[in-house]
Amino acid sequence: METKRKILIIEDEHDISRILRDYLIKNQYEAAVASNGQDGLKMMEMLQPDYIILDIMLPDMDGIDVCREIRRRNNIPILILSARGSDTDKVLGLGFGADDYMTKPFSLSELLARINAHFRRYDSLATAQDRTHPLRLANLEIDKRAYKVTLDGNEVSLSAKEFELLHYLASNKNQVFSKSQLLDAIWGYAAYGDENTVTVYIRRLREKIEADPSHPSVLKTVWGVGYKFNHE
Repeated sequence: METKRKILIIEDEHDISRILRDYLIKNQYEAAVASNGQDGLKMMEMLQPDYIILDIMLPDMDGIDVCREIRRRNNIPILILSARGSDTDKVLGLGFGADDYMTKPFSLSELLARINAHFRRYDSLATAQDRTHPLRLANLEIDKRAYKVTLDGNEVSLSAKEFELLHYLASNKNQVFSKSQLLDAIWGYAAYGDENTVTVYIRRLREKIEADPSHPSVLKTVWGVGYKFNHE
């Protein structure tokens, strides 16, 4: 019997967490609920979930601080829920390591589509790993088997989505991709996603691999089109 994937919901609004839990269970996931940040962190260590849905407004901790602490400990994918819909909040949330963001009120079917898209992408990458050799481009090595990146021989700490985006661009060096294409390729859903997510991830990657992130030489912007991995 196939093992069901586990999703942890960190949400203090009981009605929302109950609806989410029941909907995910109905759609063949295991689901558990924590009603505050401290309990969420404890349950994460205990349950080792495959995915976390995190409310940004919690009674004991700011959801951003919870997100940052989760990311410090591991690379579990995080989707942030928030009643605050400004671009500033989106950039802030993603900047601390969230993989996705949805604003309340939200569609359950859209949420499920995003979760399913993540796992389809993950399974596809896992299947391809056995046939993959590390990419070596100048002073950068990208090892898909180990989800590991080294720069000048030093390991670079990346989240799962940061790694996938960098690997995808490097595997198609000098090819220009639009934000919509990258959203579809890495997150698996161009129709539902916010293209600003791609902008945030590109910025974060530049901060980690570029000698001068404000004047990038590797992850180049092609104005009016998108981004490319520049390699001569």
